[in-house]
Amino acid sequence: MTRLILRRLALLIPTLLGLSVLLFLWVRALPGGPATALLGERATPEAVERINQLYGFDRPLPQQYVTWLGQLLQGNFGVSTRTGRPVLDEFWVRFPATVELSLVALVVAVGIGIPLGYLAARHQGRLVDHAAVFTSLLGVTIPVFFLAFLLKWLFAVQLGWFPSTGRQDAAMIATHPTRFYVLDGLLTREWDASWDALVHLVLPALALGTIPLAIIARITRASVIDVQHADYVRTARAKGLSPAHVRSRVILHNAMLPVSTTIGLQVGLLLSGAVLTETVFAFPGIGKFLADAVFNLDYAVLQGFILLIAVVYALVNLAVDVSYGLIDPRTRTR
Repeated sequence: MTRLILRRLALLIPTLLGLSVLLFLWVRALPGGPATALLGERATPEAVERINQLYGFDRPLPQQYVTWLGQLLQGNFGVSTRTGRPVLDEFWVRFPATVELSLVALVVAVGIGIPLGYLAARHQGRLVDHAAVFTSLLGVTIPVFFLAFLLKWLFAVQLGWFPSTGRQDAAMIATHPTRFYVLDGLLTREWDASWDALVHLVLPALALGTIPLAIIARITRASVIDVQHADYVRTARAKGLSPAHVRSRVILHNAMLPVSTTIGLQVGLLLSGAVLTETVFAFPGIGKFLADAVFNLDYAVLQGFILLIAVVYALVNLAVDVSYGLIDPRTRTR
């Protein structure tokens, strides 16, 4: 298992280096350039030339990249032109909000998707199966932003069951030692604050978790159907094992390998999909801040946030590979 982890970590280095090159070139190709973003309305040709000389934007691209990469390795991701604060500080302030939202969305997706896919596989060809397949297709085809607006209009505006924006009620007085609002309320025994934060997560989590739910349900269904007809399942039944033991310990356990891969990939998609969801619900996470950076041409935030999200995504994939080895020891030698 240790060798598996070290191999995967070694593969992360060229992956992240390649991404940094593409990201650097992409930002430099955007209209206006970093100098124009820094100067804003004062971007006269003379001022742009002075900024280019001051920050080295007039140097050859390879030299600019090496300088930028050296700053990244020192933990310097630049400064936001909109807030004037370091990009890394802005990321860590908002990252807990996005993680909290993604975790709740993932709980919804896994908690409903796996049982739904398993029930569909057990009743293959029946009404339950057709209903599950139809639901999963509907969940995949509905765009995230449209579903977010629909949930917001129905349950927040029309029915008033849930708040429509924000992460917590403005009138709520609460302390946030970890910046995970639900957890903070539990740690400080501020039950009202914890409940209020959880209520604010319901609609965004439903919108964000719908597509992963549908995908997990379909993968679980296909995997269980494939496994339950395997020879070792028939052997387990022939040995006289109870149906509950065969379903839980033989079928479901072996069907979880592709499902765990899908879940791991969905975590990365949740982080990227949070941009639209957080924008609709004005949820103060990294997605909302990244969307604002696009409109404000905040190049430092664009570079830093995308790169940091990629690092998180890569670490999630590493965790998926490790789970492979835990679920199926045969994969450790591959």
